[in-house]
Parts: sequence; C-alpha cells; structure tokens
Amino acid sequence: MRAVVIGAGVAGLAAARALADHGSVVVVDRDEVADTAVPRRGVPQGGHGHVLLVAGQRALGTLFPDLMDELVAAGAVRFDPGMSLAFHRFGAIWPRVHTPLRLVTASRPLLERTIRRRVLALPGVEVRGGRAVTGLVDDGTRITGVGLDDGSVLDADLVVDCSGRGGRSQRWLGELGHAVPRVTEVTIGVGYATRLYRRKPADLGEYEAAFALPDPPAELRAGLVLPVEDDRWLVSLGGWHGAFPRDAAGFDAHATALPHPGIEGIVTGCEPLTDVAVCTLPVSRRRHFEELRDVPSGYLALGDAVCSFNPIYGQGMTCAAMEAGALRDALATHSTATADLVLDFYRRAARIVATPWQFASGGDFAYPQTEGARPRGIALLNAYARRVQLASMVDPAIRRVFTSVQHLIMDPAELRRPGMVLDVLLKARRAPVAGGVGEGALQPRSAT
Repeated sequence: MRAVVIGAGVAGLAAARALADHGSVVVVDRDEVADTAVPRRGVPQGGHGHVLLVAGQRALGTLFPDLMDELVAAGAVRFDPGMSLAFHRFGAIWPRVHTPLRLVTASRPLLERTIRRRVLALPGVEVRGGRAVTGLVDDGTRITGVGLDDGSVLDADLVVDCSGRGGRSQRWLGELGHAVPRVTEVTIGVGYATRLYRRKPADLGEYEAAFALPDPPAELRAGLVLPVEDDRWLVSLGGWHGAFPRDAAGFDAHATALPHPGIEGIVTGCEPLTDVAVCTLPVSRRRHFEELRDVPSGYLALGDAVCSFNPIYGQGMTCAAMEAGALRDALATHSTATADLVLDFYRRAARIVATPWQFASGGDFAYPQTEGARPRGIALLNAYARRVQLASMVDPAIRRVFTSVQHLIMDPAELRRPGMVLDVLLKARRAPVAGGVGEGALQPRSAT
C-alpha cells in the first residue's frame, strides 16, 4: 500500500509510523522540514506550551518505544504531577500528593524533531517539505491521491489528512461530490502568549512546574510554567474570551494578575531569552466523521483535522497520538484502504475524542460568553466537576482518580460510582476556597 500523509506535525508523523508497516509512506508539508528543534511557520502554536498527557505518552511509546527516555536524554524533564506541579485553582495551591504518573515536558519542536528522526529511519518513509497540498484527486469512486502546488499529483492508495485545525476536508470532499461531516463549533475566544526564560535550580522552590486555572465565570486568566530542554522555562499565559496578553507589557501584567506566586516569580525574576509570541484560537471545532455512512475509500482525517480542542486543556497531541494507534489497529484488521477501514477508524477516533471533548467544552461553557450548541445537562455536569476538584484538594485518593481521568488513562465513569459521588460531595464541603493549602515553598496570594 502507498500512503500519503498531509502534515509533518506530531499527528502526521505518528500516522506515518502506523502506516509504515503496510507499505511506503510520503509525508508532505508546506514548511521546509529541517533537522532542527525550532518552531515552524506552519505550526503557529508550535512555540507555545504543550503537555503530552500520560495516555499520549503511552500511545507514542507504543509507536516509538523508549521515546520518553530519548526525550529526557535530550534535556526534557520527567516528574510526578501530583508532587512537582504547583497547581493553583479555587484560591489555593493544591496539596502535594504522590501519584504513579510521570509527566515528561519538552518543547514541541524537540518532540517533533525526535519523532521525525525515528520516522525517517524507517524503510520506505520520506518527508517532503516545501510542498502544499491543493486538493484531493479521485477516480469517481475513491480518493486516488493529492494535488500539489507545483501542479504535480502524488498517487496514493490511502491519504491521511493531518493538516490540523485549519484542514480543508469539508471543501476538498465537497468539491468531489462526497459527503462531508457535520461540524460542531464552540466559540471560546482563547489566546495565549509565550516567552522562554533561563532556568536555574529552585526557581520554583520544591516544584518543577506551575499551572494556574481560573475559577469561572468570574476569573478568565490562566498561566503555565514548564521546564524544557537547555535549562529553560517555557511560560505560556492565556485566557478565555480575550483575557490574554498581546505584548511584553501585557505579559508582565498578566503574570502579576494571576494569584499564583510562582508564575509571577519566574516572569519577574528570571532572564527572558525570547520575545513574546502570541497565538489566538477563537473556536474549538469537531468534525463528526463518525456519523457518515457513505465515505470514499482512500481518505481519512486524523488529529486536529477531526477535532481541535481548547489548547489550555492540553489534549490535542494526546488524542492525535491515540488516533494514530487506532489507525494502526484498524489497518491490522482491514489491511487495505477500503471504505470499511475508514469507517472503522472514524468509530475508534470518535471514542477517543468523546471524553476530552466533553471535558473541554464543559469547562468552556462555564463562561456565559461561550457560544455554540450547549451540551445537554452541562450545568449539572459542571457543578459536579467543580465538587470533584474541591474534594481532590482534601482527599488524596480522590485526587489520584481525578488526575488519572484527566490524563485519559481511567474511565470517567469511575468518578460517577455511587460510593465515589457520596465521598466527593462530603469531601468537597471541607475544601478551602482561599488561603494557604499544602506543602512546599510557594504560598498563594490573593487574585487581583
């Protein structure tokens, strides 16, 4: 089988690995793709903060064994998020709790370069940069390749569209007379700005990273500090509905306005290494390919081309990696690029994105400014989600379950068991909503 993958980001590279066992693969990207770990123009969010959830680490580890160890050897940082992430919400930095989970934090460009080197080492795989796909080619019944901006055509038995949240699957399929998926959009008005700083030991006291989430609807601002390779802090400051910085002055003011002392301390006390870069993402978008009953063989979408999330929740790369694993499983079942393969993959992908989409859109609809089709029962779900988090502040067992659900390695139904619900409701009443909580060198301060 000959496959063409559109996009050389994390989704495209992971898809290429899944396809490589079944024939030749050509990965096409409009950017020139060099062996460097610097942000690419075609990935506008590439220089900003990215978190690969534990489920995503496991999915990529299945496709690329020992990938996390390789990242750590290149300077990435591994830590227990329960112990070493100074997480602030509801007026407090949460208590430190040992968990069995480990995060590995690195810049997105380093992650891409590490994966790309693995992919290029595979027989029968090539990456062609500096080529933009202009559309799909078909023979009236199936997709047979892609057209490129130089007028040439790349023939393929299977085209995998990993072109991202701006993917043109609707137009491309519609132009050829094929059915297009229903689209759900949620208007979130999210934006964020990022700057790199020089990192020294103990900048965050006993912590390795910091994260502040707002308490909606009154609070809108968020902040993230991650340790990345080359002894740097990656600081991303953002928010909902326009509450994000646009320049260096706004960046400093945003950090000061956050109630998390560690984030302000990094911004005001560490040496900046870069200018401030800004990214805006006004909507989350889900394309419901799984609802289609008549799909052309030879084409499927994957990653953000299927579902692009609010990036503040850090779910995009993880879902893309899990979908690449689902593609590998579907290929093992069907082996050829039939319509049955495509439908099977879309059903698997829909199961992967269902929970994170519910989490993200649910959180977004905690703001009255959010627009879109409001999910049924969202007010009740959000009220219970808040109580789960409050209970997590005082009960380590609930915290471990909640963290595992967040990282997509435990079914959220675990939080809805009758015994768990009762425990959550009782413990949530004991949670402080302001003031000092927990161990460590950082103490929360009042929000401004």
